[in-house]
Amino acid sequence: MTARSEERPAPGAPDFRFEEHDSVGSTNSLCFERAQIGHPGQLWIRADQQTEGRGRRGRDWSSPGGNLFTSLLLINPQPADRIGELPLAAAVALAEAVDKAAGTLQLVSLKWPNDLLVEGAKLSGILLEAETLSDGRQAVVIGFGVNCVTHPQLSLYQATDLRSLGFQVTAERLFECLSAAMADTLARWQLPGGFDSIRRDWLKRAAHLGKTITVRTAQEEITGIFADLDARGHLVVKLDDGRQRTLYAGDVFLPGR
Repeated sequence: MTARSEERPAPGAPDFRFEEHDSVGSTNSLCFERAQIGHPGQLWIRADQQTEGRGRRGRDWSSPGGNLFTSLLLINPQPADRIGELPLAAAVALAEAVDKAAGTLQLVSLKWPNDLLVEGAKLSGILLEAETLSDGRQAVVIGFGVNCVTHPQLSLYQATDLRSLGFQVTAERLFECLSAAMADTLARWQLPGGFDSIRRDWLKRAAHLGKTITVRTAQEEITGIFADLDARGHLVVKLDDGRQRTLYAGDVFLPGR
């Protein structure tokens, strides 16, 4: 791990702290290391490069220089029983940050639960992980990977990057926009009923809403119409027989993929 700066206030979010590194194994892992030695949280860690980046379900995440790799450490985020809503809140914040950094309006759509798409191609990934620390505190880490200048060739999805789309957005600039947007979104999420407005913002950008999708879970594959998100952000699918299924985890695909 190579550090470039000491911890300081995060750009655009002075109530949060910020560390910057040239190269780390994983920004998520480094956040957990900070938590394990007693960090109070509200800490961003950004790296120019990751050597051990990971995505959802343990998949590798390609981490070449020039793209954005950053993670946010939260300690005992409240309300604790609604932590499962945070991936969708993070997706809304990142979508707003991309628009601000690129000077666009609704550039990205959202694929449940938290992938950002542009014209059907994946622009970013978000990974939320949590663990209970030895002192009983709960550490929640939200990791963001965004393709600013290059994108990998993915086996499951088509990918893209901002430069290929014609937008010159540096990782530094996007991070500044993200730290500010995430601070605002977290403050909104913590309010009573705060997720309802976030859910509405998510649905405004929803990819595949009203369309037939296939959802692959660890146990089964379900095909139906993407009907809605429930009040907690779970996916509601309408089946051919008219019944509705609420899904709590899974990968979404269009038919035939």
